[in-house]
Amino acid sequence: MASNFTHAKTISVYDMNDIEYLFTPDAPKPGGHYSQAVRHNGCIYVAGQLPIDPVSSKPVTGEIEAQAELVLRNLQAILRGAGSDLSRLLKVTVYISNIELWGRFNAVYVRMMGDAKPARAVVPVNDLHYGCLVEIEAIAAG
Repeated sequence: MASNFTHAKTISVYDMNDIEYLFTPDAPKPGGHYSQAVRHNGCIYVAGQLPIDPVSSKPVTGEIEAQAELVLRNLQAILRGAGSDLSRLLKVTVYISNIELWGRFNAVYVRMMGDAKPARAVVPVNDLHYGCLVEIEAIAAG
């Protein structure tokens, strides 16, 4: 897949391995001192994604289904920008503010992931930033 990222910075580290800090305008801008994603040794490490509208940069509140779909679309945009996609996910970590929402979240996840079945962990948490209900971080093959 073609890459649609603006490479913010590439630095050399141990044994001449490269770390690329990646950014795509198709997903929310980082709200702090971190990158949307980092590429290293053929893997793409995607920072935790909240349901943030990439155009307005505002969190989307409301039902878990709408939040889950936006989070997964943001994840998809970052992966596509890096030349990957959801089918190349290796590991997904889902942070959910209320474990009782899991079934509803999972229905959206199954629909959007299709045949892809990466390793996955679900972590119930008390609070997420902006009062969001779900956050996802991921690792994908590049």
